[in-house]
Amino acid sequence: MEVSFAHAGIATTDAGALSAEYAAVFDCPIVHEEHTDGMYFLFLEIGGGYLEVIEPTEEGPITEYLDEEGSGLHHFALATDDIPAALDRAREHGVELIDERPRPGAWGHDVAFLHPASTGGVLFEFVESA
Repeated sequence: MEVSFAHAGIATTDAGALSAEYAAVFDCPIVHEEHTDGMYFLFLEIGGGYLEVIEPTEEGPITEYLDEEGSGLHHFALATDDIPAALDRAREHGVELIDERPRPGAWGHDVAFLHPASTGGVLFEFVESA
């Protein structure tokens, strides 16, 4: 099981405006856009990875995050070819899991999250291409 950087998730109240600003400032293209699970996602390709800009379109975890923390870095995503093995490894090292098994995520990928209380306050997401 290999793990590599996939994307940084950034929560905001206006994904379109923030993505346009990032595209201009960092000279990186918006390469994917979708609405799913009460969220609007825009992905910008940058340096072999992505910036995932997330705007809530209904009440949910991102709305709660924005209410508590405001706009900013929400999570780091790590690509793996085997989420169940990655979750097992995390569990073996005492990491609390948010997701016990993979679930559908943006861009047709399976995802699973690790609880930030076990990872130094950082929300990590495993991502596996479908």
